[in-house]
Amino acid sequence: MNVRMRLQPEAIGTGMTSQRVRDRLVERLRDNGIGDERVLNAIRTVPRHLFVDEALATRAYEDTALPIGHGQTISQPWVVAKMTEALLADGMPGKVLEIGTGSGYQAAILAALGLEVHTVERIGELLRTARKRFRQLGLNVRSKHDDGRIGWPENGPFDAIIVTAAAPALVDALTAQLAPGGTLIAPVGASSSQSLLQLRKDAEGKVSQTTLAPVVFVPLLSGMID
Repeated sequence: MNVRMRLQPEAIGTGMTSQRVRDRLVERLRDNGIGDERVLNAIRTVPRHLFVDEALATRAYEDTALPIGHGQTISQPWVVAKMTEALLADGMPGKVLEIGTGSGYQAAILAALGLEVHTVERIGELLRTARKRFRQLGLNVRSKHDDGRIGWPENGPFDAIIVTAAAPALVDALTAQLAPGGTLIAPVGASSSQSLLQLRKDAEGKVSQTTLAPVVFVPLLSGMID
């Protein structure tokens, strides 16, 4: 069930940030194969224009990635929808770990779905801005400034993990924090050739994976920046 958010006038939007424009984005996503109405409703509800620089707000509902500073991007809405849909494919998870908070938009979509979201970001300035957005919308998202490749082991295991930056291979520390019966969604590969993977861990801990789509993500880096 989607969570009711606090929508101030700037969140409701006008003109190119209005609900009508948001609805058109949802229809484009539906036409491009996103069929989970829970995901589409979350995208219809969460004001993406609040998660980009004000100068880019009129482009917020284009189906494209946009820069957010520090060499990072807010992901294309179709990719956000595809990853979220894949995360929900085996049922609604309870506790979700996101690696790479970035703008906070993906975490907001997950929180709007009523999930318990834990998110880790290595760039302090991005995380501080994302936290302000979560508070503005009344979303309860747990966040941590840390190296995302480590995950958040003290809060694990997690029913689902979503990674929003690409590593050459799946990160063992993250798959270890996935609970039995859980699902992990992550882009994997070199910058020139990445694939979005869906990894499932069964009740006995055996893992299987499915390739969902070709994607382009920023690299998953080690360390922290204030």
